[in-house]
Amino acid sequence: MPSLWNHANPQLRDLAVYEPGKPIEETARELGAHASSIIKLASNENPLGPSPKALAAMRDALEFAHHYPDGGGYYLRGALAAKLGLARENIILGSGSNEVLEFLAHAFLHRDDEIITSQHAFIAYKLIAAVFGARTIEVPSPDLRHDLDGMIAAITPGTRLIFIANPNNPTGTLLSQGEIDRFMAALPERIVVAFDEAYFEYIENPPNTLQFLRDRRNVLVLRTFSKIQGLASLRIGYGLAHPELIAILQKTRQPFNVNGLAQTAAVAALEDDEHQVKTKRVTDEGRAYLEQEFAAMGLEYVPSAANFVLVKVGNGSSVFQQLLKHRIIVRALKGYNLPEWVRISIGTMEQNRACIAALKEVLREGAKVTEPPRCV
Repeated sequence: MPSLWNHANPQLRDLAVYEPGKPIEETARELGAHASSIIKLASNENPLGPSPKALAAMRDALEFAHHYPDGGGYYLRGALAAKLGLARENIILGSGSNEVLEFLAHAFLHRDDEIITSQHAFIAYKLIAAVFGARTIEVPSPDLRHDLDGMIAAITPGTRLIFIANPNNPTGTLLSQGEIDRFMAALPERIVVAFDEAYFEYIENPPNTLQFLRDRRNVLVLRTFSKIQGLASLRIGYGLAHPELIAILQKTRQPFNVNGLAQTAAVAALEDDEHQVKTKRVTDEGRAYLEQEFAAMGLEYVPSAANFVLVKVGNGSSVFQQLLKHRIIVRALKGYNLPEWVRISIGTMEQNRACIAALKEVLREGAKVTEPPRCV
């Protein structure tokens, strides 16, 4: 019988599948342990859990689960507009900010077009490009930072989209306002740039990218409720752009793409300043602790502006597997061409200490650092 692959889109055959952080439940089954004993520091989740106001709002909304959600996200877009000083017409909602990335591809990518992104950037960008038959130009980042001048130099007549994560995942590095301003001044106006700001709320003095959409530049700013608001399971994010760009993206969106509970929770979470402030404080303290411990252990790490730290441990896959035996999940980064590194999300201080203690034991047992320690 002929393979169905003979009839499928050819670019799908060799397409790598995105592998999320290893789930707690799967790890518990493999170890024969209770899920509550597993510490997951792999997916940059909020260790404090969801916004309490969001939880209360969802409980109240459950009795209306038989109704279809608001397809236009009127109240959430209104709340975001009020908070950001924008209009509803500047905002599109997605089932996670990843879906908004797909809207861009639907709207602007044709077969053999090109996107530009940084080496060691969020892998979803090139996976989305591949689905649409587009080519990805990865600009080298030998210092694990975005090379914006290199991105400008990589532009060709076939370039349609540029993706810039800031802070970058998985490195945690942050571009300054000056770097972004110079990049935008050199960028051809025809190209659409996506600034992926999933970790925006963790930055002390974040760059202002909204100025570009107010100037009607072809910029899409992506943000999410998955991180500091702790609503990752609900899959809700959003994009910000000038009204014409949003109108184009709206044409690619499925009706009811964001569920009603998610919209209700997001409106409540947006107003929960106390939860966000507490989360940022826990993150700042945890990040400082991890980086201090890595330095004391002689491990190279990348100072981070997000809620995770990238650290060089010698053999990332081996350390990942050994930490699982200690019931701790981190993220190995072989798929990002960083085989010697792992990314460790910041948890509660108790979780952070448990992770460091386990990492010390694992490294004593045999995983070796391959280069003299230094801080990137």
